Amino acid sequence: MDSEKPALDFSILDEIGAPYRHLEAGEKIFLEDDAADAMYMVRSGRVDVITYGTVLENVRPGGIFGEMALIDDGVRCAAAIATEPTEVVIIDKPAFLAIIRNEPQFALRVMSLLANRLRRTNKQI
Repeated sequence: MDSEKPALDFSILDEIGAPYRHLEAGEKIFLEDDAADAMYMVRSGRVDVITYGTVLENVRPGGIFGEMALIDDGVRCAAAIATEPTEVVIIDKPAFLAIIRNEPQFALRVMSLLANRLRRTNKQI
């Protein structure tokens, strides 16, 4: 999501009362196979999404990660680690649905992000 526009205006997250979490460099947000109940949006800093020791994505401010949790209710398929002091917004399922009601285009941005990640993965196979 490095060069894309932010997935969502932070003011919408503030309006619905989405909680923020501050992380230190190296702090784990979640690990592969963890139970999943929220997605995240980076407010500041950077997060690496990693699987089997390979960095899949560097998520910067305005970027989202962990969104599959809200779509399929499965476990995490990768780990997410703050690579520098970072602040993320936690978006659980009720918040996700509230955002979509207020900003329907957000659902399309999430689907577009998933499609781009799948295409990138397919090219690597």
